[in-house]
This record gives sequence, structure tokens and C-alpha cells, in this order.
Amino acid sequence: MDEIEEITPSEALRRQQAGASLVDVREPGEHALGLPRDALAVPRAALEAAPAQWLPDPGAEVLLVCAGGMRSLAAARALRARGYSRLASVAGGFDRWRREGLPEMAGADEDADFLERYSRHLRLPQVGIEGQRRLAAARVLVVGAGGLGSPSAYYLAAAGVGRLVIADDDVVDRSNLQRQILHTEARIGVPKVESARAALGALNTRVGIEAHRVRVTADNVESLVRDVDVVVDGADNFAARYLLSDACVQLGKPLVYGAVHRFEGQVSVFDAGRQRGRAPCYRCLFPEPPAPEDAPNCAEAGVLGVLPGIIGLLQATEAIKLLLGLGEPLAGRLLHFDALRMRFRETRLPADPACPVCAPGAVFAGYREMLVACGAA
Repeated sequence: MDEIEEITPSEALRRQQAGASLVDVREPGEHALGLPRDALAVPRAALEAAPAQWLPDPGAEVLLVCAGGMRSLAAARALRARGYSRLASVAGGFDRWRREGLPEMAGADEDADFLERYSRHLRLPQVGIEGQRRLAAARVLVVGAGGLGSPSAYYLAAAGVGRLVIADDDVVDRSNLQRQILHTEARIGVPKVESARAALGALNTRVGIEAHRVRVTADNVESLVRDVDVVVDGADNFAARYLLSDACVQLGKPLVYGAVHRFEGQVSVFDAGRQRGRAPCYRCLFPEPPAPEDAPNCAEAGVLGVLPGIIGLLQATEAIKLLLGLGEPLAGRLLHFDALRMRFRETRLPADPACPVCAPGAVFAGYREMLVACGAA
């Protein structure tokens, strides 16, 4: 059988102008970055599944283009097997079309900065233009602008989350700089939320930063959590963790948990507010806070500087997955990381049927009362 004809972009343009159909078989997110002018935008899988929907005449000339020329060749072979006889693939694809300055048309309403900044997301079929729009419309609360909050916030901002709500009542200290990458030596003494605003704004001007110089309390936790889509827990104290978990259960928000200690870290997703009886909350893992001597903070015990970066990045990954509805979140699973052995292990974490906060039918006693009950007040 004869091989599919490969033609240059210039020749494709000439044939298109003479009446041939030019079909761009890239994915929708790639189409959003621009297309050859007057091309039909039909993803390869859709075209191969029902070619007559777009190309009713098997005898008409059809030119196929993708990003670099490989997918279009494969699509042409599939069409030939379906009875199409006049087929050609554009060598070098749209990348070469663009390099040669041939006419294009916009594939999406978004501006050039949006399309270029997030182009690698747009090329992912699982994200694409609709997923990136979803990220741009999302609000994420990051509690703590320290070791965990720094990498989480950085990558959430880079990914294009539309608004980041940052809550932290501390100021930048020189000892923070070993691991809290949002901050710089020049901003020692500055409130961490303002330092975070400066760093994240310099990274991505499209992201709105809502800075709250507050400590999470029973009085403000619901106001912080209520209007966000996901909560990232980078808190450094047990009272804040219990408050965030309880509020997320009451308000139906997913909570991305992270913790570090010396050379080890943990990550999980607590989604009991949306999955009562099926997914656990933080209290299912820790019904009561450990004794102070069993859980010293970083200032007392020390921490490997890169460890919060690893755990914070995993938290950002889980948050983005939740926002996009991708993959399998860590709900019901506790991921452990041991930096010294460079090992991950996973522990199943079921919902506690006797949990006073997230068990089906449980009557919430209130934030202050729950803090007193678990000894975190």
C-alpha cells in the first residue's frame, strides 16, 4: 500500500485555498494555542471514531495537521482504512506552520499571556483549556506561609489558581530561610503574608493574593474556609489543624494535610465533609493531640530543609488534582515519606465510625468545645 503523502505547510495552504479540507487533529487544549486559519479543529480520536461527521465525502481531498506531523500521519492511515482516498499529512505540523509565518486563527478567547503561560497545561488532554479555566476560577486557602505553605503556594500560583488566600500571623525570621522559600533575607521582619504576596505576585501577576495576618481561631476559621474550594494545611500547631479539619467537615471542603518532623513527612486528603462515613477527617487520624514531648516543633527538633519542600509539593499536587477532578486523591490514605531512606509507604486510613465530628449523624458541639474535648484548647 502506498505511503501517505507528506507535504509542506506552504503546499498545504495552497491546496486548502484551492478547496481541500484542512483538519487539525490535535487536542482541544492545543487548539486553544492557535490553529491554521480556517482549519477544522477535530481531535484525532473523535475524527477516527466518526470521520463522516466532519468529512462526508470520502473522495474529497483532506489535509491533516498536528503539532509535529506524527499524529496527522497516523490519522491519515486510519482514514484511508475507512475509505478516504485523497489524503496528505503536513510535515512538521503546526509548529512548522507557525515558524514559517503562515496565517493562523485564535483557538480560544483567552489572551496571549494566558495561552503562553499555561501552554504545557493546555497540551495535556486531562487539563486543556477547560481545566485551566477551572483553575483560574478556583480559590484555595493556604494556612501557614512557612515550610509547607511556601512550596504549596508557589506551585499553586504557578499553576494558575485564580485566588490564593494566605493566612499566617508570623513575621519572617532568618532561621526560616533554610526551608521557607517564599521569603528572602531582604524581607526579614516583614509579615510572612506580605512577603508571600510579594513573591507570588512576582511569579504570576494573574493570581490574586488575599493576605490575612491572623492565627486560625475558633472565631475566624469558618470565615477563612467558607468561600474557598480547597484548604491546604501548612499550620504549625495542633489547635489550628483541628479547627481547620472541623470547619472543612462542617462546610464540605476538602483538606490537604501535610506534616514534617526531622527527616520524615506525611500527606493525606481529608474529605469527610463531602464523603461522610466513607472518607476520614483529621480527628479520625488523631482523636487527641500527642503529648508535647512526642511532637516537638521544628524550632525544638530541627528539620531537614528540603523536606517541607517535598511534602508541600505533594500537597500542591493533591490540591490541583482536587480542583480538576483528576486521578485518585489521597482521601483514605496516609502517605509517609522517609528522606533518609528515600522511601514512600502508604497506610490505609478508614473513617472512624465513632468520630464525634465526621461520623454520619454526629452533632457538632462547636469549635471551642471540640478543642477542649481533644485537649487542644
